[in-house]
Amino acid sequence: MAQIKLLSAKLHRAIVTETHKDYIGSISVDQSLMDAVGMLPLEEVEIVNVSNGNRWTTYVLPTEKESGKICPNGGGAYLCQKGEVLIIFSYVYKNRDDVFLEGHEAKVLVAGLNNQAEKVFSQKIIPDGNSYSFLNPLQ
Repeated sequence: MAQIKLLSAKLHRAIVTETHKDYIGSISVDQSLMDAVGMLPLEEVEIVNVSNGNRWTTYVLPTEKESGKICPNGGGAYLCQKGEVLIIFSYVYKNRDDVFLEGHEAKVLVAGLNNQAEKVFSQKIIPDGNSYSFLNPLQ
């Protein structure tokens, strides 16, 4: 049975509020944003800087709820600047056959002003026998 990597959670268009270069590593994220999409502390995340194209992988650490903080630390702090736009993804590995049986759901948060949730929705793979349908509220 083949394992596949699927999107689990996504913070879309989060704005960098600060950077800390002299930190061991990671990215600090407002706990309420993490909770909204189901990201866990220490979870591996992939980050894309929409403003300059840089990409990196690190782990996420929670910071104060409702603070709006998005703070790349350590090496990631050299890949972005305050005010730049990031997309932060986490993934899950699942058995491909199980996806056809059970489906899959990814939670997405679109950040607005001060990194508050402008929109939160799910993208879903809905099983249908040996096939599936895809529910995407954006289409």
